[in-house]
Amino acid sequence: MRTTSRRSVSVRVRITATVALLVLAGLVVAGVIVATIESRRVDQQVTAEVDQEFAELAKLQTGGVNPATGAPFASPQAMVRQFLETNVPDDNELLIGWWDDGVRAQSPKWDEISASGWFPDVVRPLLADNGTTTVDSEYGELRVSTQSIDQGGRTGALVVVTFLDQARTGLHETMRTYAIVAALALLLVTAMAAWVSGRLLSPLRTLRETADEISESDLSQRLPVTGNDDLTALTRTFNGLLGRLESAFVGQREFLDDAGHELKTPLTVLRGHLELLDTTDSVEVAETRLLLLDEIDRMSRLVGDLILLAKSDRPDFLQLQPVDLGGLTSELVAKARGLGDRTWLADGAAEVKFVGDPQRLTQAVLQLADNAVKHTAAGDTIAIGSSATATEVLLWVRDSGPGVPPEDRELIFERFGRSAVPPGDEGFGLGLSIVGAVVRAHGGTVTVDDAEPAGARFVICLPRNEDLEDEWPAS
Repeated sequence: MRTTSRRSVSVRVRITATVALLVLAGLVVAGVIVATIESRRVDQQVTAEVDQEFAELAKLQTGGVNPATGAPFASPQAMVRQFLETNVPDDNELLIGWWDDGVRAQSPKWDEISASGWFPDVVRPLLADNGTTTVDSEYGELRVSTQSIDQGGRTGALVVVTFLDQARTGLHETMRTYAIVAALALLLVTAMAAWVSGRLLSPLRTLRETADEISESDLSQRLPVTGNDDLTALTRTFNGLLGRLESAFVGQREFLDDAGHELKTPLTVLRGHLELLDTTDSVEVAETRLLLLDEIDRMSRLVGDLILLAKSDRPDFLQLQPVDLGGLTSELVAKARGLGDRTWLADGAAEVKFVGDPQRLTQAVLQLADNAVKHTAAGDTIAIGSSATATEVLLWVRDSGPGVPPEDRELIFERFGRSAVPPGDEGFGLGLSIVGAVVRAHGGTVTVDDAEPAGARFVICLPRNEDLEDEWPAS
């Protein structure tokens, strides 16, 4: 069945879209708030202007005297006429004089409104309580307010008509300008978000491209490290991961090559003897059997050493516990005496405690002692000792043999690495590798230098730690 993969939206696009949506939402909310506040301000301004007209009419009514003639007003109608003659309405206002149940005077322009058939029906209900109402008309939304005058049993009224659409023209222009500016700001912020997110995600894109190019045969590529932020830290971590992977693959390849080379010899011996074996000769069969069993034992030791080295990187390789260094040193000297006819000495023991795996350390030190036995003769001296400082614990094995040439002091700790091989040594060159693996698992180091007055001195240096809760490399 054929399937097609769908390409997902990139992180950069998602970040840009999210920023754009957030900015858009913010601009819309801000626009709504501004429009609401400004609309209320316009309504308050319209109300204030109408109240001002009515206040001037009330002042004129209180005086009761025509300012032009100095004589009292003869009627409310005369008062309204005088008001219309002396007051100039705003551009969005129409002032109307109402008496005798109809429009009798008005300010210039907008005659068609006062002449409309629906206008009296709007005004009449408002006269009783000087009310205000809003109506929709062909001239837009209108606000109609009334103020009545009663003098000597005769009545009149001032009607103020406000064209709300005109009053809100400034608001509409402001919001139109805001919309244009907001759209430009949205485009600018979106472009900046796309550019910034591209810059920030560039290391991740490079990381992905590098990861795509990495193969098992080429782990040498590294990411360029620039800056000092979280992505830079991620880049360093990824480079460190590549370095560890490269070391692991190289070590694995070398390990398999060396193991294959070492196993090839005994397998060749087994095959050769089996091919040439005369099954009718009982003596030859017996000799061949013993020889093949010996080769199988050698391969078993090799496989066991290889398995031990492979386990050295596992978290459960060490079983940590408090260790008495003095007691451990004494036990090591006692156990080492059975390795060979040598003059075994104790170089001293430090009476301190530290955290470690006594069985693995015993294995490592006895391996060094066995190595010393192989490179010395009967009667030679081999010494085991220990010491401690405030931060370190030292264990060493010293012999009076020929020593290790300086050029071979690193080689001997590598897998299958060997220096001068004494006669009769059937080892594989893994013993010191195992020592190194045990020491590294403890977070320590192992070195070799010249002993006094002659020979080699192998020194294991471990961190002195008395707390099991502290972090250990293989715990």
